[in-house]
Amino acid sequence: MRKQRPSITLNILVLVGALMMVFPFLWAFVTSISPGAGLSATPQLIPENPSLSAYAELLQRLPFAQIVLNSLILAILTTVFQLVTSSLAAYVFSRMPFKGRNAVFAVYLATMMIPMQVLVVPLFVEMKSLGLIDTYLGVLLPGIASAFGVFLLRQAMNSVPLDLDQAATLDGAGHFRIFGLIVLPLVRPALATLTVFAFLNSWNSFLWPLIILRTPAMKTLPVALAGLQGQYTTQWDIVMAGSVVSVLPMLALYIFTQKYIIQGVAGTGLK
Repeated sequence: MRKQRPSITLNILVLVGALMMVFPFLWAFVTSISPGAGLSATPQLIPENPSLSAYAELLQRLPFAQIVLNSLILAILTTVFQLVTSSLAAYVFSRMPFKGRNAVFAVYLATMMIPMQVLVVPLFVEMKSLGLIDTYLGVLLPGIASAFGVFLLRQAMNSVPLDLDQAATLDGAGHFRIFGLIVLPLVRPALATLTVFAFLNSWNSFLWPLIILRTPAMKTLPVALAGLQGQYTTQWDIVMAGSVVSVLPMLALYIFTQKYIIQGVAGTGLK
């Protein structure tokens, strides 16, 4: 029995932690089906008169299908571009030695410490000079590369034995064949991890789309949901209905890729 106590205690702690993580999502869902619910008090976990009227009102107030499609397209394109640029850059930093490689990599990683708020003004001036204000390309361009993605994939590629590269070189393979046929298949967990992170960051992006996009029909989901909050009063059941809908794509993506995410994070030494 003594040997089982630590296991039971650990399971209880994990269960409590899981409940703490799940409760905000449960609270949002309960609020969305509780007409007239507010934020001043925690709603009952089992509403007396549950209703989906908030979801119906949400569809009436916003061109919701178009807004979700806008966010989905931008998130998918951002994810694809980050996978391509990050994997190519990571391969160069991992497999192709050149003078000053570590210094360049360190400088590139240092850009992760610069908050987006500091870059908003110069990025806006740049997009304005290119004529990309109120365009999806203007939203997309600043996010096509990711220092975190390069770091994540470089760490994963460093774990791939160089002997495989040398054997492929003896068979006449060049860098592109080694990159596409040998290295990439072996770092699939890290690619899946980057896919989720890139999609999540783009899907939840608020500040940059708010600044660049002006046309209401071009808004992304976070910007549109922020517009539901009134100056004096806010119908929180409708806001929470939109929040619940916005979580579903990310939840589905994580469920399908969770095995690879765990492998990728463990394999690259991230905590």
